[in-house]
Amino acid sequence: CHYRQMAGVVRKFFVASMFMWIAPVAILYGFNHNVFPGTTQLSSHTHTLLSGFLAVISVNIVIAFYICMAMKEPSERHVPDPTFLAEAKASIRESTPAENDECSQDRDKQE
Repeated sequence: CHYRQMAGVVRKFFVASMFMWIAPVAILYGFNHNVFPGTTQLSSHTHTLLSGFLAVISVNIVIAFYICMAMKEPSERHVPDPTFLAEAKASIRESTPAENDECSQDRDKQE
């Protein structure tokens, strides 16, 4: 089941990466080959700026969709091992204030 989830994540990443390449190239191609109506009346400077701006915006839109898809992914919270927690709590309780005083005295000597 875990591998199936990872495969889904990798597939979504691959698709998003492909769109991050395809969308801006398609926009630039469309502007350079007059696919979009009304672009022939633009000056070359405006034509270049508009096509570049739209290509950058398309990449940001793809990234935003990818982030939205990632946030909708189910997240499984990691549950710590109960024996590890019990041992950690026991080791904290075992430390006495006298040991803490010795540690602070050692630290003062080092300074």
